[in-house]
Amino acid sequence: MRPSDIGNPPYVARVEKIESDNRNNVKVRVRWYYRPEESLGGRRQFHGAKELFLSDHYDVQSAQTVEGKCIVHSFKNYTKLENVGAEDYYCRFEYKAATGAFTPDRVAVYCKCEMPYNPDDLMVQCEGCKDWYHPACVGMTIEEAKMLEHFVCFECSEDDLKQFQNGFHASPVSDAKVGLIFN
Repeated sequence: MRPSDIGNPPYVARVEKIESDNRNNVKVRVRWYYRPEESLGGRRQFHGAKELFLSDHYDVQSAQTVEGKCIVHSFKNYTKLENVGAEDYYCRFEYKAATGAFTPDRVAVYCKCEMPYNPDDLMVQCEGCKDWYHPACVGMTIEEAKMLEHFVCFECSEDDLKQFQNGFHASPVSDAKVGLIFN
């Protein structure tokens, strides 16, 4: 939906209902999505560039403020997209606008830094323990990580690898620890 300030990105909302009155004025009832920077606590390191929070904030707007259509994917489906377009976003949290509370208030964490997965950041998977790591957290550059054929974390040794013969996963969404991220 069109922002009031042209310099800002468009607002994103889910259309719940479309109505017209007796003068053919078309209105849409919407449920707003918030960007991380619009929420209490603001944007954090693990928030992706295309991340939105589905809020409990409903509103009625003129249909003329609708600029176009976008797709808000589940987090899991977004991480499986081969090509992310300008109209693609994802949502992994619901947000209570009045209190700043998130649901869920816990999410999977990865790496030594114990941060949630950000689909904008490259991660590598250890062939031994199957944990996921940010290249910088294990002392390598992104370029070095992209050239890896095999990766073994600091806690696993080459001897341990003989026990593990499975391949790499495409993303860390399915293999995770759970940690508290919102206080």
